[in-house]
Amino acid sequence: AYDSDPSGIRANTLYRDRLSGSDHFELVIDTYNDNETGYIFTTSPAGIRHDAAIANDASGGTIIGGGWLNRDFNTFWDVEVTVTEEGWFAEMRIPFASLRFQEKDGRVIMGLTAQRKIARKSERLVFPDIGPIADWAFLRPSLAQKIVMEGVHSRKRVYLTPFVLGGINHRNELNDDHSAYRTNKDYYSQVGGDIKYSLTNHLTLDATINMDFAQAEADDQMVNLTRFSLFYPEKRQFFQERAGIFDFRTGGLSRLFYSRTIGLTDDGQPVNILGGLRLVGRESGWDIGLMNLQTASSEALPSENFGVLRLRRRVFNAFSYAGGMVTTRTDFQGNYNAGYGLDGIVRLSGYDYLTVQWAQTFDNYQKEYPSFNLINSGQLAVELLRRKREGLGFDLGTIWSGPYYNPGVGFVQRRDYWFGKSDISYTWLLKPGAPFIWHTALFGGFLYRRNLDGAIESAAVGPAWNFSSRTTSSGGITVKMHHENVLEDFYLSPDAVVPSGSYSFFQAAANYNMRYERLLRTGVLIEGGTFYDGWNLTLGLTPTWYISKHLELTAEYLYNRLRFDERGQQFDAHITRLRIGTALDTKLSTNAFIQYNSTIDQISANIRFRYNFREGNDLWVVFNEGIHTDRYRMSPELPVTDSWAVMVKYTHTFQF
Repeated sequence: AYDSDPSGIRANTLYRDRLSGSDHFELVIDTYNDNETGYIFTTSPAGIRHDAAIANDASGGTIIGGGWLNRDFNTFWDVEVTVTEEGWFAEMRIPFASLRFQEKDGRVIMGLTAQRKIARKSERLVFPDIGPIADWAFLRPSLAQKIVMEGVHSRKRVYLTPFVLGGINHRNELNDDHSAYRTNKDYYSQVGGDIKYSLTNHLTLDATINMDFAQAEADDQMVNLTRFSLFYPEKRQFFQERAGIFDFRTGGLSRLFYSRTIGLTDDGQPVNILGGLRLVGRESGWDIGLMNLQTASSEALPSENFGVLRLRRRVFNAFSYAGGMVTTRTDFQGNYNAGYGLDGIVRLSGYDYLTVQWAQTFDNYQKEYPSFNLINSGQLAVELLRRKREGLGFDLGTIWSGPYYNPGVGFVQRRDYWFGKSDISYTWLLKPGAPFIWHTALFGGFLYRRNLDGAIESAAVGPAWNFSSRTTSSGGITVKMHHENVLEDFYLSPDAVVPSGSYSFFQAAANYNMRYERLLRTGVLIEGGTFYDGWNLTLGLTPTWYISKHLELTAEYLYNRLRFDERGQQFDAHITRLRIGTALDTKLSTNAFIQYNSTIDQISANIRFRYNFREGNDLWVVFNEGIHTDRYRMSPELPVTDSWAVMVKYTHTFQF
């Protein structure tokens, strides 16, 4: 990476899997040459390793599709970097054993994209020549350069990764007569491990015993201003490899398979996973994902077995796929839930894609539903999407969901509804020298209609405008008219409730994000308007400060102010998140994640120290604590600390 001004080279962090506005060099490799999936390998002048996995051709609709980038994916690879008076230079070593590919007649075809980012210039150089024709176009496997390699073979490697774990858990709990708090201390230890075996160069088998995720980052605190369940993303490493193959979304955040149903209760408490198997890869043109895991019994749940099988293959053309999924959840008390889904993504022409899904579930409670049949236990979804930024764009779709559709290994926010959405947009790509790279005008809306009574449960419609400036700052303005039909009262807080009834209200929002490469930057969100029978003001700030490559501060602040004057009710919610990243070098780092949630009057801290000897060999020290900020709101008086825990974990990977 030659540079005429080496003093301007940016290396803002030493932290694993972060770029933090640094100069960087990146490879995107479509290892299966399927125009759909790929891996990202990135490094910077500081020599960091950043890897991620791509699914769904780095795109997807807002109705059925969506998530396509898995930043939590990690694999085995190395990089070395040097900085000189001429610029900076990097050498990557990516073992074929870390990739999955198909060999035919001694030849391997892959897609390859290489790109370099010069942060101070907001300049990106891409090979092959890929313009800003779509969101994240330079990460799309379908646009990668095809390369042919001969004499490439993958070794059948075995990775054995045992771990040892020890720690202490300190909890303050009410005594038997609820008159005071007493302290309970638990000392615990655990051993376990994983085995990863490359059956072929395109199939990998993983076996695990006594799975542990103590080093996973804590979930973000949230405030729920709806009457529907919150969604939390998966952060546990075991579920990250080829996670895209298990992604079967059934509308918005809902999905047929949701890995957080395994090893976690509904409120996020861990359940011991005794062991399991996972098989991922491709065989004879079929994408394969197979997982089976057994959990131990807990106070909240009995011992359960979870299974999921995903199959998918290319049809019609090089950009279209069809497949299916089967899920099971059983326990030793005779309870079971099973589901299946069929889906297809077809490229009609150019950038226009049609997605069709059908899913259905069964459980042992069907006999209690006299109206149960094979239709009302299912869900059908259809979406037509243009995956292109320039010119006319559209995202059209509909979903029908029956009253008895209940994926026991999935996630749903609503039941028994019909949904329709229509977004029509036009995007202008401007010439060099113009103030914007692109800007988009959009008009769209959606509605949910209850099947029970035919009433419109939720709806919103209005215009929006979004832009990306020549300096790569971005923002937008949205105006929406909302309608909500509430069957039952729901509480926003103990002091604020939304009564049942029909409501129409108006909201407007504006957001602006400074360019990512600034050493000190922030994003701003302002949203306000009427809200049910009251009004709401939301303010959000997301400042980031790259102080040096050894220290990075990232904060998020969200304030919601709700007033229901006619009923004399109000609700104020403050969420503050602070991430402090420190790194001595690319091996030794500490990440502190501190949050404040005013709705529960608590500060929580999740501090993780990591020494990475090499990929797969790690020493972790993790500290968690919850602190009450209003000790006098309950009787008896709350202790200062709700709980705290310290954990030490060491993993070591042996390669054979």
